[in-house]
Parts: sequence; structure tokens; C-alpha cells
Amino acid sequence: MRNAVLAVLAGTAIAATASAQTTVGVGQSGAGWLGYMNVFDLGGFYAFGSPWGVPDLNTSFNDGARTLTLSPNTIGDPNPYWYIGGGGPGAQGNKIMEANLYQQFTGTYAGQNLSFQGVVLANTFTSAHRTYAFIKDFAPDYSSNVTQLVELTAPGAFNVSLSTINDPGRHVQFGFMTVGVNVWVTDVAPFGNMVIQTIPAPASLAMLGLAGLAAGRRRR
Repeated sequence: MRNAVLAVLAGTAIAATASAQTTVGVGQSGAGWLGYMNVFDLGGFYAFGSPWGVPDLNTSFNDGARTLTLSPNTIGDPNPYWYIGGGGPGAQGNKIMEANLYQQFTGTYAGQNLSFQGVVLANTFTSAHRTYAFIKDFAPDYSSNVTQLVELTAPGAFNVSLSTINDPGRHVQFGFMTVGVNVWVTDVAPFGNMVIQTIPAPASLAMLGLAGLAAGRRRR
């Protein structure tokens, strides 16, 4: 009987470990961020996807101010493939860009209840662009994934949660996806941007989140 009880307790401990609650925050520039761009025609048809450098996503970190700024994507190539009638000031973008800024971990967060939390300080994006916070859990060969995302709109705290699959070969990503038409570099300002607080330690997140929510309520 004693051995049976020990076996049950051991099984319970393993299950508790497999479903551990883990919270991650928005790390600063040295947190190992990666970039990936998916490109679509204006009609929504997928064109291609490839890794991009983080600066090429029009993403900028200010570690001193602890902020991350997400802006509309710009393409310097004036080819009509990218801009209707050719690129230049005032040109209309000819593609929908899905800019993914993320951190990736293989095995680290397998079998956990993972929460990705942060605070939006400001959002001036127009309706031409949308930004989401996400967690993606990819198969070892990237053939499929489970995704949870939350659209970021008003300033304040956000939280994305996903119970990841308990497989050490799976790749878990968390970060931001900005979707919208490409914009000529001189025309970016009217399209707005989003500013997010970067927080190295999740322990500080709750206080900043509550502050962000309170500020948001005052603005309404």
C-alpha cells in the first residue's frame, strides 16, 4: 500500500511539473529577438515568407527608456511588385506585410501553461495596421503549430496564455505580429506606431500592468 501511495504521489508531482505556470515578459534588445516576414498580395493570397533582420521589420528598441516601438513596414525597392505604379513619396503599397518579432525556445516551455504579458504604452496605428501579441507552439519540423494571439488596441496591460504540448522537440515562440500595407519611407508618420514597455523581470510586470490599466481607465 505504501508503494502504491508513493507511486500516486510521484505521478501527481510529474503532472504538476508538466502543467507548471510560467510567465514571460517583453525582454529588451539583448533578449535574442528574431524576425520573420510573411508577404501577401492585397487580395490576401500568400506570396512568400522568409527570415528578416529585426531592424528590417521597422522595430526599434530604446533600452534606456525601456521601450519597443513597432512601425509600418517600408520597402525601399520602387518596383511595382511592391508599390502600385512604382515606389516613391505618396505611393500606395502593393503588399500586405506580416512582420513577426519573436523569441524562440526549443523544449524550454514544453508542457507548461505559458503566459506572455506586457504593457502597451501608446498606440497611434491607423486602421491600415493591426498588432497582435502571440504565443506559437510549433511541431519539431515546423509543419504545424498551435497559436494563441490577442490584438493590441488601447494602451494598458495585455496577457496571452497557451498550454503548450509536452514534447521537448517542439519550438515555442512568443512576441508580436504587425500586419498591414507596406508604406514608402517618407510616408510612415501618418500611419502611426505602437510603443510597448520592455520589462526584463516578470516580477515587475504586475505592478506596471495595474498602472497601465489604471491609466487606461482614466483616459476613457
